[in-house]
Amino acid sequence: MSGLESVLIVGTGLIGTSIALALREHGVTVHLADRDAASLRLARELGAGVEWDEGTRVDVAVIAIPPHAVAERLAVLQKAGAARFYTDVASVKVLPLGRAAELGCDLTTYVAGHPLAGRERSGPAAARADLFLGRPWALCPTEEASADAVEIMHGLVKLCGGEAVRIGAEEHDRAVAVVSHAPHVAASAVAARLADAPAAALGLAGPGVRDVTRIAASDPALWTGILSGNALPVAEVLEAVAADLAAAAASLRSAADPAAMASVTELLHRGVAGTGRIPGKHGGPPRAYSTVQVIIGDRPGELARLFKVAEAVGVNIEDVRLEHAPGLPLGAAELWVQPQAVPTLSEALREHGWHLP
Repeated sequence: MSGLESVLIVGTGLIGTSIALALREHGVTVHLADRDAASLRLARELGAGVEWDEGTRVDVAVIAIPPHAVAERLAVLQKAGAARFYTDVASVKVLPLGRAAELGCDLTTYVAGHPLAGRERSGPAAARADLFLGRPWALCPTEEASADAVEIMHGLVKLCGGEAVRIGAEEHDRAVAVVSHAPHVAASAVAARLADAPAAALGLAGPGVRDVTRIAASDPALWTGILSGNALPVAEVLEAVAADLAAAAASLRSAADPAAMASVTELLHRGVAGTGRIPGKHGGPPRAYSTVQVIIGDRPGELARLFKVAEAVGVNIEDVRLEHAPGLPLGAAELWVQPQAVPTLSEALREHGWHLP
């Protein structure tokens, strides 16, 4: 079959526009469609593609709209003969697949998909061509899906920099309930406690609470749609989390008795074990990194200077986190590196005048 030369992106939000930008970098002709004229215009201005002429047929149509609307849009596009093949990027898969079958959609040309990537910000302005680099991208073809449809979707994922993972729709929905959907609700529950917290408490907020609540800043309307589309699997995970928290709370009310704290300790150990199972970068095995903390001024170019020192001594910075000092024009940069690289990087930074606490 011929390669992927033209794509229609239906929905120019964060994911749709990011896919468009990624494909454009590889010379793919991208057409854009969106009922929101402002979103479509911004995506075009960002260089994501050109507005779709409904008479134009493409190789693949990517449906990047909320889960509950995917099947209906698929049916309309297929009836119009918009593309040779179709996919979507909804974060639930049972719902759109089931509805597509009810509507009589052609499942031979449709491969349901879900890139596991995103940001707290939404809309085309937040889109990035590198959003999917190294990220898993679930593909959930049904038994009816043709080999050509599956092949071209693998090609699309590869062009975007993602790692295709073939998985059944039900297994996918149970999996994302554990690794994405329930964690979002849990983060929101913690963040909700901050809404009425006293100013003194917020003044003490550090990286821990920011790490736990970061994803809670996402669009509530978007997430309500996602959660309702995967309601039962998410509810099961949340019930298990709630049971753990209830047991921990009961133990803490009897904290004077050392034996009562056993369940809390056991939960903390299970948390460490679970964290240790999260895959490392590029989907590889988990890696244990060490950190080098550096005091850094809140001025342009400071991070670039840090990275230049690391580059000069051949140390790869695996991750970086910044913590600003309240009321001061400085903060701390926490550089995550291989354990054996800590002495080399620390010495080089000190030689270049950096202060390491």
